[in-house]
Amino acid sequence: MGTARTVRRIATGALLAAGAAALVGGYVLRRPVPRAKGKVSLRGLREGAEIIRDRWGVPHIYASNLNDLAFAVGYAQAQDRLWQMEMNRRAAAGTLAELLGEPVLEIDRMTRRIGFRRAAERDWAEADSVEREVLEAYSAGVNAYIDRAKMPLEFTIVRSQPAPWQPVDSLAFGRLFGWALTGNWDLEIVRSWTIERFGAEVMAELEPSYPAGAPVILPPGTEAKGARPDLLADYRQAAELVGVAARGMSNNWAVDGTKSVTGKPLLACDPHLTLSLPSIWWEMHIDSPEMKAAGVGLPGLPAVVMGHNERIAWGMTAALVDGDDLFVEQMDPADAPRYRQNGKWSRGEVFREEITVRKRNEPVIEEVLVTRHGPIISPAIKGEPRTLSLKTVALEPAHQVKAMMMVMAAHNWDEFRQALSQWPFPPLNFAYADLDGNIGYQLGGLVPARGKGHGTVPAPGWTEDYDWKGFVPFDELPHAYNPETHWVASANNKIADDDYPHFLSAENADGFRQKRIIELLEEKEKLRGDDFAAMQVDQMSLAAKELVPLITALAPEDEWCRRAITFLKAWDQRLPADSVAACIYEVFFSHLLRRTLEEKLGSWSDFFLGKGVHMLRPHTTFFHASHSWLMEKMRERPQWFDGKTWAEAMEEALESAVGELRSRLGDEVSRWQWGRLHKQHFRHPLGEVRGLDRIFNRGAVPMGGDANTVWQAAYVPYHGYDVNSFTASWRQVIDLADFNQSRATLPSGQSGHTGSRHYADMISRWRRGEYHPMLWDREQVEAQARGRLRLVAG
Repeated sequence: MGTARTVRRIATGALLAAGAAALVGGYVLRRPVPRAKGKVSLRGLREGAEIIRDRWGVPHIYASNLNDLAFAVGYAQAQDRLWQMEMNRRAAAGTLAELLGEPVLEIDRMTRRIGFRRAAERDWAEADSVEREVLEAYSAGVNAYIDRAKMPLEFTIVRSQPAPWQPVDSLAFGRLFGWALTGNWDLEIVRSWTIERFGAEVMAELEPSYPAGAPVILPPGTEAKGARPDLLADYRQAAELVGVAARGMSNNWAVDGTKSVTGKPLLACDPHLTLSLPSIWWEMHIDSPEMKAAGVGLPGLPAVVMGHNERIAWGMTAALVDGDDLFVEQMDPADAPRYRQNGKWSRGEVFREEITVRKRNEPVIEEVLVTRHGPIISPAIKGEPRTLSLKTVALEPAHQVKAMMMVMAAHNWDEFRQALSQWPFPPLNFAYADLDGNIGYQLGGLVPARGKGHGTVPAPGWTEDYDWKGFVPFDELPHAYNPETHWVASANNKIADDDYPHFLSAENADGFRQKRIIELLEEKEKLRGDDFAAMQVDQMSLAAKELVPLITALAPEDEWCRRAITFLKAWDQRLPADSVAACIYEVFFSHLLRRTLEEKLGSWSDFFLGKGVHMLRPHTTFFHASHSWLMEKMRERPQWFDGKTWAEAMEEALESAVGELRSRLGDEVSRWQWGRLHKQHFRHPLGEVRGLDRIFNRGAVPMGGDANTVWQAAYVPYHGYDVNSFTASWRQVIDLADFNQSRATLPSGQSGHTGSRHYADMISRWRRGEYHPMLWDREQVEAQARGRLRLVAG
């Protein structure tokens, strides 16, 4: 691909200069690995700090004040992940092309138009004293490392040096990450394009509905009255606009003391994201008089995002609340910055964005018009003729870092909810547990209150009817405290029943993961940490239990198909990597779904099988709710196909699936193992370059599971069967009877340096469902210490 060619050209000179012999010997790889022992004198510290690294490379950071703690976090994070931090801030600021050239220009064009950096600059101007202290000290720690350290290998390869870190860099990245877990703008575009080609009624038929009887997150008893959203009305409205010129998933759950063998709560969380190298998350343990916490944060931000402090534990899943709306704007052809508003012309604000592109002599200029709804983004979307503005919660006024600090400092349910009342984005399902035996669930984040419509398709921008009328009040967001079930859980499933009065989203996971989690929580009267760990890697498919009986009832004439059915008849519906039946089931399902979609859409079905609309959204997520949709059509629409029954369509899908398996895996059916098609690759951004792939990439690892198993290992068929979508990016099981008994694992490793022993040392542990202890008490940390670095005031 283009990115690989660009990086290859940049890399060649640097690698030749370094010398192949040095690379083989490992010197170039080991040279940037930071020192973990000794003493270093640094300006910006008040009294000093200590960084103790344990045998897994996790830093335990001790300081006597908040300033020095934040400084040391920045220093330690830069030690491990400076290149990743550079990529994160460039992605948010729209300056990737300056480093990597033309192939990433379209990403920069979109992020410049959205304006995360512009919004972050407003955040910084309005930051309070605590935010300022933490972000300034954190930035000083990052810069102290930049000033004195040997740069990671990636900087040598691309011939670049990092600029000083600024607080605005952190704030901009926080907005970008929040938007990545909030936005559904790409689905709005796919829906509107589909309506244009096939009509509103067809789009309504294609929209997955939440399965009847599937569990919701909010416990029963919510007193609210509402109505199921009429999406067809939205789609018919969208049809009138034709021609007018995504997200992560996760699991979490907690049980109170009555369901735990220790008499204290247990809490588990495993956020599901698309994996890369280095790991998305960075593990840390921090300790100062003002703040004590352990868990993971994001490279570029100073906070523990999920984990525990000395009193409470928390974990999050994506709520899939719709926080993006697109509006079709009518522009004044005689005066482009003017757009129509309620029969009059309004003048928007124009920002001139100059994008420096490597190897180009002149910058690329983006004239960005910002309307009352938000920035115009359609010029950055190929094939989009309309003028579309983006309204998103990720551009609303926010104090994101303050909210993170408040969560870390909360000591009880009331303080936790007070912190979440300040949480702006992304909207998340928070699970909570505390030392007093309490558990809770709270939806946190901005939830738009729309005047009209549900935000599933672009709305008319020239009227105020579809504008946001504010946000749902925090006290009216779904929450539960010590429910009668004695557990709380979420798995990206529907949050509340249809009688909840506020619209949250038209997009949810099918509910199979949540249903399986509930089964396992209720299977035993009391649970242990080991039970939670086993749950996180559970690969039972409740979806397969619905579909497999229909497959085994077929009577195909083809001998290979009959042989495949024999494996399915003996199957226990678990999806380990070595399962033949799992492989047959998954490939059959993909073939049947494609056949079903193509009956209505032809090749346009690619968008519903994962084809993306922009480099920022390389795949859509319709496929992840497709099982229930397909089963619903099989029950309710016997005439879906023209001239054939569902049984006939299934036999054709089975025959084509078996044909694919024979072609790809051979004629020995016992070797049709799911993990041979379904693999997890651990890829570094520079690992697409031939030669560099051997240095930076790891894998591929055979995987089990799919989108509907608790250990989610999701794929979208348009991009193949590999784990090209969501899987566990971090696992934690927190034991509130003894924090030292808590456990966790990253999917790859703690370090971003390919020459470090901790670059990929957790892959095998993660794959086997094993953990390392989350050390908490000082004596436990000392017992596992492998490096001690003292930062002293200089």
